[in-house]
Amino acid sequence: MTSTLFFNRELSWLEFNSRVLHEAFDERNPLLERLKFLAIFATNLDEFYMVRIAGLRRQLAAGVEQPSADGVATRGQLDAINKKIAEMMALQRTCLHDLLLPELAEHGIKLVTMDDLTPPEWQVVDEFFESQVFPVLTPLAFDPGHPFPYISNLSLSLAVQVFDPQSGTEHFARVKVPKSLPRWVPFGRAHHFVPLEQVIGANLGALFPGMEMRGWHAFRVTRYSDLELAASDDTSDLLAMIEEQVFQRRFAEVVRVELQDGTPPALRALLREELAEQQDLDSENALLHEEDLVETGPLLELGDLMAIAMLDVPELRDPPYTAVIPPELRDPTRSVFAAIRERDILVHHPFDSFTASVENFLQAAALDEHVLAIKMTLYRTSGDTAIVRALTEAAQRGKQVAVLVELQARFDEANNITWARTLESFGVHVAYGLPGLKTHCKTALVVRKEGDGIRRYAHIGSGNYNSKTARIYTDLGLFTCSPSIGADVSDVFNALTGFSRQSIYRKLIIAPANMRRRFLDMIEREVQFAREGKPARIIAKMNALVDEEIITALYAASQAGVEIDLIIRGICCLRPQLAGVSDRIRVTSIVGRFLEHSRIWYWENGGAPEYYFGSPDWMPRNLDRRVECVVPVEDPLLHPRVKSLLDTCLVDNRQAWELKPDGTYVQRLPGADVERATHRTLLLDSWGLVDREARPVAEIPHHPAERAP
Repeated sequence: MTSTLFFNRELSWLEFNSRVLHEAFDERNPLLERLKFLAIFATNLDEFYMVRIAGLRRQLAAGVEQPSADGVATRGQLDAINKKIAEMMALQRTCLHDLLLPELAEHGIKLVTMDDLTPPEWQVVDEFFESQVFPVLTPLAFDPGHPFPYISNLSLSLAVQVFDPQSGTEHFARVKVPKSLPRWVPFGRAHHFVPLEQVIGANLGALFPGMEMRGWHAFRVTRYSDLELAASDDTSDLLAMIEEQVFQRRFAEVVRVELQDGTPPALRALLREELAEQQDLDSENALLHEEDLVETGPLLELGDLMAIAMLDVPELRDPPYTAVIPPELRDPTRSVFAAIRERDILVHHPFDSFTASVENFLQAAALDEHVLAIKMTLYRTSGDTAIVRALTEAAQRGKQVAVLVELQARFDEANNITWARTLESFGVHVAYGLPGLKTHCKTALVVRKEGDGIRRYAHIGSGNYNSKTARIYTDLGLFTCSPSIGADVSDVFNALTGFSRQSIYRKLIIAPANMRRRFLDMIEREVQFAREGKPARIIAKMNALVDEEIITALYAASQAGVEIDLIIRGICCLRPQLAGVSDRIRVTSIVGRFLEHSRIWYWENGGAPEYYFGSPDWMPRNLDRRVECVVPVEDPLLHPRVKSLLDTCLVDNRQAWELKPDGTYVQRLPGADVERATHRTLLLDSWGLVDREARPVAEIPHHPAERAP
């Protein structure tokens, strides 16, 4: 397989983030929603620098020129990445300063400078500075008696130049803009704000009495932030290892310095030299170069714009969406366990209420006197939630409660450590997994004693047990008391909390035990059906497609006659519709109001379709280095619901993008494809919905009569 058959992973991700940025330009979106997408674009890029670019730079520092799947060596990848990011940052600046801020100002939402304030408004801001800002500021000088201060990751800072009139010398100091205070300071006019750094900059005299202010400029540092844990069979000190890694992350090497427009060359040089000197790597490749210092506009840390995007201005926001209670769970006189015993229940978040389904399931288990045990995995959870409260309540009532808390969930490590200790303090048995093998599956098991014996109730999902993301991510979840699935989930938990090398499961597909082999086998099964002239088709919906072995198998399937539709929101390294290679493969990406997070697979299977969903993407890390779970949807009455979800994605003409063989994405437009639009209309009519406004696919609930007002 030649390198020309694969897209570069990093550039494919940047194409995804470009689609996010496009939503900020798209005038079909309400104005504050456009600002939201611009903030998401900025925070996405931060993480890309902290992990992906930092990783490539470390390869160079180690003298490793490892080619990517497309055959480009590390240095070439970084050059291409830098060029693409420069183009994107120029677009971001245009979008914010030439489009969004002026349009927001027309609607009474405005960011102003200190010079724009009236004397009474100055007084309001000064009082705010004196009472809330000044006490938490710590100016850090830099001179022969003071070493260059440590600059923490992603913190906004002011580089201050002061002149001492007594000694006639100029000095440099750093003032950190505190994250504990609001970035956008109100001063009396509704929805008008002054950036906090400008408030500090206007009051620097209070921090340096007797000195002359020569100027200040904002800057921001991005550091390498991935964790590095060696695989080991010893988990006794995993918690301590993670805590140490989280602490050390603060001191990792710098990969980017963002500068405010107009930063003087001398100050640029000072920052570059001093930050480079603090680096922990010896190679010349690890040092900061001029290209790593970038002027990104008059405002830095644009992720903070999310606070403005969340302003309560209904006419500038998406209409509110209220989740519905799944029909099977609406009868208050019937327990959730009785409903699950009657038949499997499929839920689709955020359209189906997370509170009325998942949280209700766990709360009922905590209070039910017949429940003996609760087991679940927590990859990312959200604070003091109903789930955590249910688990602690169950433990206090004497039930056996075991929770696998994944301490290695990227950028949620500290949060998960906190909740692991909280759960332990209430008597919950907490396991942490293994270094080098993240537990990413989303599973919960309730063991209940009933009249006919012990019965296991399971929930398996594609999304985290997180009430916040459940309102903005699209995910599927299955409640079942299938004996086979319950036994499989028990085996998974035994492997997570004990010692097991089990590789055979009854119904579930589990990584790393058997998932890669099972997926490859199912692709090959479609190939055999195609060769026999039987129906052969694959529809796969995921966040990312990277794995070379899977991609190679999909190419072979296409050449054998299998029709393949891939709905890949983010990274896709497969080249679709290459003559003689991938003619029958089509790739769609959907970016819109809700984050398309569900992973779903449809297999035509010679005319006897099979449906699966679960937690993994088709990436090496998911198939080989994580514990993942995929569950079959066995109830044929649930199949139309899953199929209609996939079909709606495939015919979407509002938020869908089509991947072309050259790597570009082209957004579909309503009316551009009459056949597709007609298909979509027929589909929505079959649900009892009216597609008057070509609504985004993510806004369409799967229950026909449950369209939110």
